Amino acid sequence: MKIVNLGQGGPSGSRPTARPTAAGAAAAVSASVPVAPDRITQVITAIPPHEITEKVRETISALIHEVDSLRRQLEQKDARIQELEKLADTDPLLPVANRRAFVRELDRAMSYTERYSVPASLLFFDMDRLKQINDTYGHAAGDKALLHMAELLKRNVRVSDVVGRLGGDELAIILTHADEAQARIKADGLARTLRETPLVLDDETIMLSASVGVYTFRPGQTPEEMLQRADEAMYQQKTVTRAGEVV
Repeated sequence: MKIVNLGQGGPSGSRPTARPTAAGAAAAVSASVPVAPDRITQVITAIPPHEITEKVRETISALIHEVDSLRRQLEQKDARIQELEKLADTDPLLPVANRRAFVRELDRAMSYTERYSVPASLLFFDMDRLKQINDTYGHAAGDKALLHMAELLKRNVRVSDVVGRLGGDELAIILTHADEAQARIKADGLARTLRETPLVLDDETIMLSASVGVYTFRPGQTPEEMLQRADEAMYQQKTVTRAGEVV
């Protein structure tokens, strides 16, 4: 570091040469290094002033650049990992959880309800006449019908509820803090919303409906057992609907 003579006049009238202070060294480094002045100051203040040489400044600057670069890379990798995890949990066709992710969330919800003795229910949806839609309008229309239903369900449940696709035309919802009576009211409301909100494709209006099974959480069951019971409840309703010639 360059030493500055602060004295006036000749040698006999000179003042002692001023030693650099930590603050002065930090300011000098901050002025010469275009990265993170506050961080450089923190590093410099921990170094004895007489050791702050040009070489030290260059080394600190290089290290800070490297640390900043590594931190950015780590943040990018973390963001990428989160994106991949989200993709791994999302159905490839619909903006809802896939079966694997849904079963995992169902297991968590079951553990929560057992631990805190709060009610929760499972709704099991099966779209009516999807094969007929595929045969009449094409499979692209069938996919849009499923997307339409999934988006309606997501818009009409709470953030704490989980919507997932179990496969084919089957979707399910985990309703937290909902006993059987509340779950049935919600199921009826969602089914009615679907019937009253047809899918419009170009000049075609396609009426949609779904059969819904309701099953309230029971202690000691596995997620797959819970899904099976809800599936059975859905088929019972579908049978009743067909008997009434509604489907």
